Amino acid sequence: MSDRSGRSNIKRVGRRTVLYIVVVGVVLVILTPVYFLVSLSFLSTREAYQYPLPLFPDFTTEFKLERGERGYLLSVYDDQSGEYETVLDTEDMEKVSTYMRTFLNTLMTPEEIQQQVDRLESNITVTGMENDAITFTHRRDLFQNYKVFFRITRDAVPALIRSLQIALLTIIISLSIGGMAGYAFARYRFKGREGLKFSVLFVRMFPAVAIAIPMIIILADMGLYDQPLGLSLVYSVGSIGLTVWITASIFMGIPVSLEEAAQVFGASRLRAFLRITLPLAFPGLAAAAMYAFLGAWNETVSAIILTQFRPTFSVVVYQTLLGSTGQVNLAAAAGMTMAVPAVIFTFFIRNYINQMWGGITV
Repeated sequence: MSDRSGRSNIKRVGRRTVLYIVVVGVVLVILTPVYFLVSLSFLSTREAYQYPLPLFPDFTTEFKLERGERGYLLSVYDDQSGEYETVLDTEDMEKVSTYMRTFLNTLMTPEEIQQQVDRLESNITVTGMENDAITFTHRRDLFQNYKVFFRITRDAVPALIRSLQIALLTIIISLSIGGMAGYAFARYRFKGREGLKFSVLFVRMFPAVAIAIPMIIILADMGLYDQPLGLSLVYSVGSIGLTVWITASIFMGIPVSLEEAAQVFGASRLRAFLRITLPLAFPGLAAAAMYAFLGAWNETVSAIILTQFRPTFSVVVYQTLLGSTGQVNLAAAAGMTMAVPAVIFTFFIRNYINQMWGGITV
């Protein structure tokens, strides 16, 4: 009996260990690319092309300065080799400052660099050694890639605001129409109900680019081409179908007897819906809102076709990715800038999403 119990415990521990290994493996597979994207967005151009890629960005840059053939030799300390690597030989302090800012994310003015040169010359005068060198450390600007992204991209901040407007309008339109349709499917029985419910997903079977092309003519006739409202209408077409399915499932899980009880106590049907059913349906509405937001925020193909002078933020990021050849750290910063609003939005509605996964408690 004792041996049987021991073997059972060993099997249980073995199964649990395998489960933990699988879970940790899945988490690592998901988080590793995200981690490298975040880390890469803070690396300097010089670090971004090192192999192996640094796991963490340095907060400071260590320099060595000495006399060279053309002027002064500037060397940078390499953490991986443990040695200084010469990167520049010039007497032009403006050129040195530009190199530090562009490739090392270190902001030093020509005057500050000249002070280091004066310190080197003073040491050589004192020691009499021509090959004397000095070292110094300067703080690195970790957000330099993000600053460069917003500085070089055309219309980045207005495009960011425009994308937020489009995402908000898409949520409002999708929840208004999709929510009401979902409630109707959940509460009313009519002929063709199941077929109609399935047909709302029909539009999702077509690629976005196939819908966007004819929408150019329709939006142009309506005066909404290259307008945030026009693009939000296009995005809402795809979001409404899924919103209907999500909200219909949520409304079906809420007993109709709650609304009937409220009406017994004098509430109108509209008031019973607003005060009883709608608060209980918030988790499903939040999930639908998250889907609509992410769909509108990340969509690029339709935005490229349906905008001309007012691009969305995803289009700006896409154009930056195409034009940032040789600067993968800048592309990573653009990707992170694109992801932050979606992460913030998901963070604020996470409680409602958790309630939906855990079921509705009435």
